[in-house]
Amino acid sequence: MGSFFAGIKAGTLSGILYLGGLAAFNIALLYLLRPEVLSAIQQSYSSICGPAAVNGTSVDDCFSLVVSVYVPFDAFVGFFVALIYAGIFGVAYDSFPSRSPSLKGVLIAALVGFSLVYFDLSGFYFNAQSAEATTVFLAAWTVVFGILLGRLYKKYTRLVMFGSQVPKLLKVMVDGRDSTGKAKTFALTSTHKVRADVAEDASFKEWEPSGGVTLEDSKSFETLMEVNGDGSVNGNASRKY
Repeated sequence: MGSFFAGIKAGTLSGILYLGGLAAFNIALLYLLRPEVLSAIQQSYSSICGPAAVNGTSVDDCFSLVVSVYVPFDAFVGFFVALIYAGIFGVAYDSFPSRSPSLKGVLIAALVGFSLVYFDLSGFYFNAQSAEATTVFLAAWTVVFGILLGRLYKKYTRLVMFGSQVPKLLKVMVDGRDSTGKAKTFALTSTHKVRADVAEDASFKEWEPSGGVTLEDSKSFETLMEVNGDGSVNGNASRKY
C-alpha cells in the first residue's frame, strides 16, 4: 500500500523539471548542430522542406517548426507518461525491495526513460553525434529525476507501523486490508479507516496510537485514523474467558 495522490504530486513537480530539462537540452543541441540538422532535414524531407518543397516551405521554417512545436509537444506527452508512472510508483511504493526513497525513485524513473525512448518521445536528433549526446544526457537526467521523485514522495508521505498485542486474537485492518505487523506509507494529513478483526473468543480493548497518528475514538473497534507524522497504531484485545 502506498499513496497514489502523493505519487502524482511528487511526479508533477519532478516531471515538469524532467521533461522541461529534456526539451531544453534537445533545443540547445539542435541549435548547436544547426548546420548538420538543416542538411539532414533537406536530405530526408526534401518534398516537404527546401527548394523542392511543393508548398514552398524552407528548411529554416521546418527547423523552426521542430524547435517550437514538435519538441514541446513531445515534452507535453512525455510529462503525462511520467505522471502515470509516478502514480504507479505511489501505489506500489511499499512493495519495492529497497528502503531508500531515492533508489526506489530511480527504479521507476528507468521505466519512464525506457518508455520515452520506446515511444520516440526522448528528443529529435539527426545524426550519430546528436543521438549519442541525447542518450548520455537522458541517462543522467533520468537518474536525477528518479532521486527527486523519491525524495519528494518521502516528503509528502509518512510511515505508520501497525501491530497487535496478540496477533491470534486481533488483526489490524486498514482500509479493508490486513496490515498487522506491517509498515505502511500514507499521504500526509490523509484519513483512513482502521478496524479490529477480533477472534470469536476475544474482545476488543483499545487502540494505542503513537507519534504523529491520531484516532477519532481509541476505544472503538472501528475508527478513523489521521496521519500527521510517522507513528504507530497497536491494537489490544483479551480473551473473553
